[in-house]
Amino acid sequence: MARPGGNVTGFSVTLPDLIGKFLELIKEAVPGASRVALLLKPDAMPALVREARPKEADASARALGVKLQVFEARRRDDFDEVFSNMSMAGADALVVWPTPVFQLERRRLVDLAAEHRLPAVFPFRNYVEAGGLMSYGPNPSDLTRRAAIYVGKILKGTKPSDLPVEQPTKFELVINLKTAKALGIAVPASLLARADEVID
Repeated sequence: MARPGGNVTGFSVTLPDLIGKFLELIKEAVPGASRVALLLKPDAMPALVREARPKEADASARALGVKLQVFEARRRDDFDEVFSNMSMAGADALVVWPTPVFQLERRRLVDLAAEHRLPAVFPFRNYVEAGGLMSYGPNPSDLTRRAAIYVGKILKGTKPSDLPVEQPTKFELVINLKTAKALGIAVPASLLARADEVID
């Protein structure tokens, strides 16, 4: 990350411990949740990460006293079956791991979560603007500003290989109270107080 080499640099949108934060938030919003589904796209991450991420997630879940169940979707056509499997497995809540396909299909994922009455935490605010319960993730405006600074440096002659791949530094919590009401969830005041934005 510090010395990417070649002709590549950029910004990561995730951190290794982000799954732990997702789980903390969903457990705080839905204290009675004992089974949490984790939706991920396995072929969207390198093999080492694909092996490590579920283990890290499971450790975070155990620390919170919840059972984590991993569900995989590789394409949009998998969504209906995967959500049905979540319901059959008795999932009480859902965590969606970031990947471009899920971002493009966010409206469908939000609709399926509502259909299956799964309170969900998503990685970006536009899921919540589409009707998702809540999101916790990097601030898009901050990432765009920092990317523009990198572009400026490269145009002035800095080699991309000399610019570290940076990780997010500003995160935002967004909560949709209309969705919470539809799901019968009373979002704790302590969680609302920490939100960067609450959608009514």
